[in-house]
Amino acid sequence: MELLELFLEAGNLKKLRRTGWLLRGIPNPESIADHSFRTALITLFLGEELRRRGVDLDLERALKIALIHDLGEARITDIPLPAQKYFNKVEGERKALAEMVGSEYLALFDEYEQESTTEGKLVKFADRLEMLLQALEYEKAGFRGLEEFWKTAEKLKESELYGYFGGLVEKLTSLRP
Repeated sequence: MELLELFLEAGNLKKLRRTGWLLRGIPNPESIADHSFRTALITLFLGEELRRRGVDLDLERALKIALIHDLGEARITDIPLPAQKYFNKVEGERKALAEMVGSEYLALFDEYEQESTTEGKLVKFADRLEMLLQALEYEKAGFRGLEEFWKTAEKLKESELYGYFGGLVEKLTSLRP
């Protein structure tokens, strides 16, 4: 794919809303691009903290993963969890991403999905943490019925990175209204 075409198609992420929030009655929720940006920002700062603590981490690789982890959604959109029981969202994203950017980036996507490297684990952790931050922001704005999203805190606790950032997760969950 030509770079200009890729950049234009990636712009769809700015227009596409995160569907899970829409299904919970949140009008005009964050876009996929909003989510991806904060996931990348979290990846940057958590990655730097991990390196300070002596963890061997390729931060540039992690940031690449963070930036492309939802890029396939520019084509397939954000498929909400209830719809995912009817087809494999990851395979759809993978196929779209392969057509868009090729094998190097597809390997990064696989690291993220499979959490097969420290970098992939970090971005998955950042992705989940970002969703909880968003849930907190929506609850503080008065929206209810978001308990399903908070189950993600359990997945964070299962991550090997929880040993480094458990205090952050606990503090975040304690801020719920």
